[in-house]
Amino acid sequence: MKQNEPEILGFIGLGVMGGPMCANLLNKSGRKVVAYDSAQPAADEAASHGAELAASVAQVAEQADIVFLSLPAIDQVETVCEAILAAPRRPSLIVDMSTSNVSRTRALATRLAAEGIAFLDAPVARTKQAAVDGKLFISVGGAEQDFARVAPYLNCMGSDVLHCGEAGSGQIVKILNNYMVFMTVNALSEAITIGRQAGMDADKLLSLLSQGSADSFVLRNHGMKSLARDDFPEKTFPMTYAIKDCSLALDLAREGGFSPRIGAYTHDMMCRARDAGFAQNYHPAVIKLIDGSVKADLPERV
Repeated sequence: MKQNEPEILGFIGLGVMGGPMCANLLNKSGRKVVAYDSAQPAADEAASHGAELAASVAQVAEQADIVFLSLPAIDQVETVCEAILAAPRRPSLIVDMSTSNVSRTRALATRLAAEGIAFLDAPVARTKQAAVDGKLFISVGGAEQDFARVAPYLNCMGSDVLHCGEAGSGQIVKILNNYMVFMTVNALSEAITIGRQAGMDADKLLSLLSQGSADSFVLRNHGMKSLARDDFPEKTFPMTYAIKDCSLALDLAREGGFSPRIGAYTHDMMCRARDAGFAQNYHPAVIKLIDGSVKADLPERV
């Protein structure tokens, strides 16, 4: 980038979350965005919003000053970063908006720094609709000056953008945020089951609980909009995504020598729900196993 020229942005990974995030970046930043996804329909959708399509990761790296990533897991993030390192020209900053393993994220940040590329981990939380609306929760780890540089772009995609500390801190906050959501969904599932068995309608129960000290974001959203209505659509943060994020939290616990019980139970129930056929359903579908409405013949999990 020449002095006083506007930064060119890159975006790699245009899936369920990345697609609308890229669209908001295009519509609000006023910057040229070069985008890439191996799935042509996703790439075409980004092009319809004004993105300039690249034929490869290397082509994004050769043009962009800052590259944003929205990928399934750390394996893909590492592979893409290696491709960026191999490009003839490199961006000065990579922003990983995927949800990834903390220790591997920190190792990647160190590797990129040795090659002269700054790195921020900036995973996102909330729903696909929040991605469409530009109202994601974005927790960021990395150097303060790098955060200041990208904050205007992150604000195009999120309504709550927080600098959490050094590299890996954004991942910690995101992972534990979701970890708390999953455990709360399990607790609400049990409360609804008990209430229904005692003769109370779930909508009424949650409406009343929301007026007391049991109120929470999860109760009003996952509870009222999904659990009480038995509505668990596909392509809305499916069970497989929830299991992945919960697994990351449990990995982080093990690395610190801690063995959580509530989280382990929550992870086990979601795995059982996945195996019972709810892999692609919205993750509160775990209530189907908790309340016994689905009596899957599943082996004991270790």
